[in-house]
Amino acid sequence: MNLFLEETAGQEAAAGGPNYMIWVWLIVMAAVFYFLIIRPQKKREKQERILRNSIQPGDEIVTIGGFVGRVLSVKDDTVTFEMGADRTKMTVKKWAIQTRTSPEQKTEQPEKIEEKPAEKTEAVFDGEEKK
Repeated sequence: MNLFLEETAGQEAAAGGPNYMIWVWLIVMAAVFYFLIIRPQKKREKQERILRNSIQPGDEIVTIGGFVGRVLSVKDDTVTFEMGADRTKMTVKKWAIQTRTSPEQKTEQPEKIEEKPAEKTEAVFDGEEKK
């Protein structure tokens, strides 16, 4: 038994450290993987689920295919909306909705501030500028 312990100690010294360091590095790598990849993905999925479950008739939506329209009705997992000038109706699954804008959000948008046009200057090669 004593011979086995001496042999194990010799292998640890030859390997550069005790064997538990491998487990420490594996745990550290798993934690980094969780906090950089898994956790943000779950957070994003939760936000998308909340968005899709909060769709109401009258909201403006954009689908992942790029269709833009106003929601007419919402059922279990489908949404019917109208789009375009001829009010074409389309039914899509909830998972196909990318963004939503409610009517309250549209009225609360800040007004655009008009900017003054910049003065035009001409460069003259004799070292002076003309306005």
